[in-house]
Amino acid sequence: MQRLTWLSLRQLLYQMAKRPELLCGAIALSCTIVVILKFTCSRATDVIFPPPPPVRFFSASSPVIDLYLGQLEQADEIRLESEVSLLFFYAPWCGQSIMTRNEIEYVATKLSNQVLFVAINCWWNQGKCRKQKNFVYYPVIHLYYRRFGPIEYKGPLTAAYIEVFVRRVMIPLCYIPSQRGLWNFLMHYEPGVIGYFEFNASPQPPGYLTFFTAALHTLKQDHLGTVRFGVITDKQIASEISLTQPGSMYLHRHFNTSLVFPFDKVNFTAQNVYKWAIENRETVLHWLRPHGGKSLLFHNELKKGAVLLIFLPFNPLEENQPLLDEITEVALQYSSCNKSRITLHQGDSSPLTPAELAEPFPLIKYPCCNTVILPQLHTISRTHNICDLCINQTVGVRPSKFNIHLCTFSEMLAALDAFYLKEHLFAKVITSSIKCNNFPTFYSPFSYYTACCKTLSKGLIGVHSGQTDILFSSHGKDHAGDSYRHFPHIEGGTSPEVFFRNTSVWGLKCRTNKTLSFHLLDSNLHWEFAVRLGASRSSPVKNFAAIVDVKQEVQYIMDQNQVFTKPTLEAFIQNYSNLYSPLKRHLVSSFVSQSQSALLISEVTSSTFRSIVLDDEKNVLLLYYSQRCGTCGALSHVFIHLARLLQPTKDFVVARINVDQNDLPWEFMVYRLPTILFFPQKRKDQSVKYPEEKAITLPNLLRFILEHYREPPLSASSCNSECVQEEAKLQQSRISQLEQEIERLRVEIYTLHQAQDQLDRKLSKVRQDKWEMKVENNVLRGQNADLQLQRERLQQLYEQKNKELEETAIKLKELADVSENLLSENTLLRLVVASIGERIKANQMKENNFPGAAGQEQSEKNEEDKPDVYEEVISEITNPEPVNIPENTVENMTD
Repeated sequence: MQRLTWLSLRQLLYQMAKRPELLCGAIALSCTIVVILKFTCSRATDVIFPPPPPVRFFSASSPVIDLYLGQLEQADEIRLESEVSLLFFYAPWCGQSIMTRNEIEYVATKLSNQVLFVAINCWWNQGKCRKQKNFVYYPVIHLYYRRFGPIEYKGPLTAAYIEVFVRRVMIPLCYIPSQRGLWNFLMHYEPGVIGYFEFNASPQPPGYLTFFTAALHTLKQDHLGTVRFGVITDKQIASEISLTQPGSMYLHRHFNTSLVFPFDKVNFTAQNVYKWAIENRETVLHWLRPHGGKSLLFHNELKKGAVLLIFLPFNPLEENQPLLDEITEVALQYSSCNKSRITLHQGDSSPLTPAELAEPFPLIKYPCCNTVILPQLHTISRTHNICDLCINQTVGVRPSKFNIHLCTFSEMLAALDAFYLKEHLFAKVITSSIKCNNFPTFYSPFSYYTACCKTLSKGLIGVHSGQTDILFSSHGKDHAGDSYRHFPHIEGGTSPEVFFRNTSVWGLKCRTNKTLSFHLLDSNLHWEFAVRLGASRSSPVKNFAAIVDVKQEVQYIMDQNQVFTKPTLEAFIQNYSNLYSPLKRHLVSSFVSQSQSALLISEVTSSTFRSIVLDDEKNVLLLYYSQRCGTCGALSHVFIHLARLLQPTKDFVVARINVDQNDLPWEFMVYRLPTILFFPQKRKDQSVKYPEEKAITLPNLLRFILEHYREPPLSASSCNSECVQEEAKLQQSRISQLEQEIERLRVEIYTLHQAQDQLDRKLSKVRQDKWEMKVENNVLRGQNADLQLQRERLQQLYEQKNKELEETAIKLKELADVSENLLSENTLLRLVVASIGERIKANQMKENNFPGAAGQEQSEKNEEDKPDVYEEVISEITNPEPVNIPENTVENMTD
């Protein structure tokens, strides 16, 4: 292969040498390809342009300091110079930030002398704010009171709401200088905490700073500010709410007993004061302020029960809100089971004047009453005895001015028991005048009962001049008020004139199972929700009320043609609370602008459902669909073809309804989409549902229509004997079909019973297997425990043997070293012995060479030299000198 390549290359070079123009063309082509590749690759590389530098978000003349480079450390430094500061974190591209910019600037122009406004660009990637803050939405508003904060504002991003919240942070405590101010503070629908502090001894009394910090903690945790904090400095005003010790705190509640902060049980800290106020507060009206994004705000409130949603235009900067005051009064009356005057601030019962507060509290002024209808005298009698039973308190017990004795269920029940024992005194008396009697109670020496009765006709009960006169109240309802006259203590058998109470919303929350919770929404911000509930989009006055009960799937709206006032709201609540409510369920309906006659498929709404679908002269095929249903959209061409085929038929209508935008009565609702219903002519009560198991195609729809498309049956007057016989045969065939159907159902029931028995046996077997497996599991667990114990013992034994082996190895190593030393010494000894033997042989050879006397002398001399030889050997042994031994010798010795 390489050889062929080389030959082709040689041929190419040969051709180029033979034809030079070919070589030049190849070179030019190569250069062109290189240039093209260079430009192409250079365009393919990523080109990253640096972002443009940020610019000012607020104008230079604005009172808002704009740190558009994200200088967070500078913001922290300058905010310490002001007592109250507002930090506005924004992103220049955020539409919400751009919309809020003008609102912040408007508030800053009004409060710049008292509050420091700082705007920080928290999107610039080189700024400290972007690196240190991890905001998931913009804008973010933080407020600081000196070093306390941040207090995040999460309310509506309008100038009025922002200004109110900033002023709450500036002045978190409300100063109460007089009894009138105390009354106004207690009458507010929001719960209030009052602290009593004396500033005579020191400018900052003990506990005041903690109370002040608790108010700031409340704003930090609850941006709506539903708990208000007030301060009393006058001892006489503080005594009105049972505050006698300086530093004590009082939580006012409209319906339950008001509380004093328990210093002996809870540590006095700002956090504990805030928790105590939040956990024990009573909320009459709930403000709902959706932020405009996806949330579960409405879901969490609607799932609790029936809700009264009231939309009203609200300006938080206005001090006087007459409509809100009326709604507050209705809510207080609705939730009040005892008719304490502290729950009112307008209307029939005017507030107590300072003179009234100063004088002794009047007794026997607010009796606890209940209306009782005694049984009729005879079964055919048209009369009833109506009695008003009241519990009156005797002199000697002084109730609180702000916490009046409650009318409890047990007290009223005891009064009714005592009254029914004396029922014969009132039931048999027929009189048109009022007869009153007093009788003592069984349980309390300080109270007595008053019963005033009158005989009334059945036709007059509950109706007088077109209004309801007698209210059938339940136990525990207190009927006090300036507009109603009650039965006083009777002395000497006097008979005062009786005025039966008008029906009102007093205590409806305690007298009915249809309990409502009151929720308010600002119609200036959230009118779209009211339109979705049924309000008119073009209404000039944005006042609207609706009752929504998700569990019962009902929705009622108040008539928008009526003026939104306290009486109309009370009537709306009363009509809902009645056992047989006259209110009609409101059905949300969409608006169809096109003419129905010009369409092949009629668009049905809630308002046109009865006129189109329930038209007795038309056969109607109705499709239930929704925009979120993908299958419904795929069926559009099928229904268009069907409508074209049936268009010549004048008595046939193909229609559809969007269930997401239209509510229907329960009998016409469906549970899956798409659903097709056929309403035959003259037989609307015999509507038929298209089978779910069949495919929705044009042939199947035509078969379904033809199967149920029949002429209406003839009337009895036009039916002859043959018709009657045919009808009888038809009825007989239907009866036989029903009997067959019943027999088939019996067989199916029998089969189901058998299947149930088999299932029971299988379940029993499964339970037995489960029990056996459980026993085996326990046995295996025991064996596993034994194996685990044995494993631990073997592990310990292994570690012990391993340790012994290590010690033995150390000893063997020591023995090996000793044996090696002995071998070396043994080798040296052998060498020494060999050298000694050679010397001895040498001396013997010398003796043999010198015989006779000389030899004798020499032998003696040798004898004398022998000890020296032995000493040398011993010295060599004790002090061995290094000996050069040939390697072969050592290897032979070792072997």
